[in-house]
Amino acid sequence: MKVGVVGATGVVGQQFVYLLQNHPLFELTELIASERSRGKTYRDACNHKTGLSISESIAEKEVNGLEADLDCELLFSALPSQVAGKIEAKLARDGLAVSSNASAHRLESNIPLVIPEVNLDHFQLIKHQKTDGFIVTNPNCTTSQLVLVLKPLEDSFGLEKVSVVSMQALSGAGYPGVASLDVIDNVIPFIQGEEEKVELETLKLLGKVKDGKIVPADIAISASCNRVNVLSGHLECLSVKLKEKTDVESIKDKLRNFNGLPQKLKLPSAPARPIIVMDAIDRPQPRLDRDIEKGMASVVGRIRKDVVLDFKLIVLGHNLIRGAAGASILNAELLHAMRYI
Repeated sequence: MKVGVVGATGVVGQQFVYLLQNHPLFELTELIASERSRGKTYRDACNHKTGLSISESIAEKEVNGLEADLDCELLFSALPSQVAGKIEAKLARDGLAVSSNASAHRLESNIPLVIPEVNLDHFQLIKHQKTDGFIVTNPNCTTSQLVLVLKPLEDSFGLEKVSVVSMQALSGAGYPGVASLDVIDNVIPFIQGEEEKVELETLKLLGKVKDGKIVPADIAISASCNRVNVLSGHLECLSVKLKEKTDVESIKDKLRNFNGLPQKLKLPSAPARPIIVMDAIDRPQPRLDRDIEKGMASVVGRIRKDVVLDFKLIVLGHNLIRGAAGASILNAELLHAMRYI
């Protein structure tokens, strides 16, 4: 299937291109960016700060604008959220399938917000979009790794309360991102809109489809989000109160054995193990563990009892892969397998 990336020259856009350049299901035919990049080769249009190796054939491709006659059926969107809303809606009206990493449409009632192992049934919302094409979205980079871990806990024991404190990597802010004088020797205890995204997206992802709309999950959730001086990999301190009594070993067992349709179908981007449980007392760590399962797993450690709620644990995920480009691509692979595209 012919696919393109819109917003192809940014940090997440370059990650999309890297993951798609040798993809077995998708042929990358379109690289789309802003007016200042149009007509340039991809090599010249990019601000190369990711360290990713792009093939010569892709590097020499010409970057198009959105007004071009696009030779593709599916677009991956790495657009900034402030411009994504109108552009993605127009692309869907024009008949394209859009797999978006932007936040603009995530909470709309007829737009699926999907983690394939968690809530693939939400894809049924596509039929309620009155366009020739459609939009699907993946969650915020912090939410993705969190909900992947919450899902087996909710299914097995029921969730009553969730408290999460994130330590989020600099690459999550894009390029040029956070000024060095702000973040060196420092932690910034505020990320605009992030806590609201984590709380609202989690409830939608764990909610149920009823009469063509999502009924949010009935869970109390509180998020506190911080920017830290780490390149990639968001680390989260998670505490949960469960509806049913259990123990640490049972939680480890449920997390280790969790999987979904992407694993059964062996989709190209699906991790063999979507949740990795580590027993070492000081793991996971971003520098050591963010690339496990090619960055597509949630890595969990320090599972222990909590005297305030019930249990607490550490969760790590790669914010540019499972939290961004890899999540959108996995959504598209499942849409392809389920014949939505």
